[in-house]
Amino acid sequence: MPNSNAAQLKKSVSPYEKANTKASALQLLNTIPPFVLLWAAAYWSLSVSYWLSLPFIVLASGFLIRIFIVFHDCCHQSFFKNRKWNEIVGTFTGILTLFPYHQWRHSHSIHHSTSSNLDKRGVGDMWLLTVDEYVQASKWTRLRYRIYRNPLVMFGIGPFAVFLLEYRFNRKDARRAERMNTWITNAGVAVLYGALIWAIGWQAFLLVQLPIFWLSGAAGIWLFYVQHQFEETYYEHDSEWSYVKAAVEGSSYYKLPRVLQWLTGNIGFHHVHHLSPRVPNYLLEKAHEAVPPLQHATTVTLRSSFASLKFKLWDEQKKDFVTFGQIRHLLRGGSDASRLPVRKPQVPPDNEVA
Repeated sequence: MPNSNAAQLKKSVSPYEKANTKASALQLLNTIPPFVLLWAAAYWSLSVSYWLSLPFIVLASGFLIRIFIVFHDCCHQSFFKNRKWNEIVGTFTGILTLFPYHQWRHSHSIHHSTSSNLDKRGVGDMWLLTVDEYVQASKWTRLRYRIYRNPLVMFGIGPFAVFLLEYRFNRKDARRAERMNTWITNAGVAVLYGALIWAIGWQAFLLVQLPIFWLSGAAGIWLFYVQHQFEETYYEHDSEWSYVKAAVEGSSYYKLPRVLQWLTGNIGFHHVHHLSPRVPNYLLEKAHEAVPPLQHATTVTLRSSFASLKFKLWDEQKKDFVTFGQIRHLLRGGSDASRLPVRKPQVPPDNEVA
């Protein structure tokens, strides 16, 4: 894509980079109170049957994802025009979703500036190895990578390892404001959870909150995964990397049913979001429809998205994902292995799944 076309594409989206205070306030009203009511309904129905609680738990999980999208927009300064209000609402929704506002904003901004850049992996993204890196890695690194990329680990253990544990601690070089915000978030979570346990007991609390946390966390990881890992996506080394191409070709349009699109805050229009993070979630669809080139982004449907589970490694020669089975001959010392360039295997990323 020529630089002039890239600049024009970014300019075409700029009219939608305007937060609307009324729309943002309405989204808070139709997101947080319903979540609280659904959580309460899940608890109250425990006295009848846990099976009766499950529908409320599933719905509450969907609304918690929607709360995360509000948090996400606040981190991009796109939910409100006022920076202070973004921080206040972002910190509050961060307590509900277990994400420290400043810490997550830092890692996620790096994700946006390095997405699809093969030379700048490691912060705010998922662990991805190229075929060359995997073949030349030690057996221990390969084993860790295979465990990491296993769907049961990624979506089963992932929410607990990342959201519940990893984000409770500050990174080494975090500034004072970021460290304070992490402590405030942790304190807020402790107070909220402590109050609920005091009010309803730890058994009832876990029966309701644990599945809500896991379902929303697994769905969040899935959304991030499928929107960057699909057939014929875009990955390049730094010398060839383009921000606009990474946005439009390296992020999918995840076309979801209307109800799921609403619950996920239009994040399926991920190509639009990566092109311009300042577009509020409630304007992503309008931007997509108003700019014809954006409509050519790779479309992934709910049904077709499950094919991405087989994608394990990036093949730089084919410019596509491959499975472990497809490169088995290289691990056996086939003729192709001797021609592989020497590459240093990438380490697992920090604060992945942003």
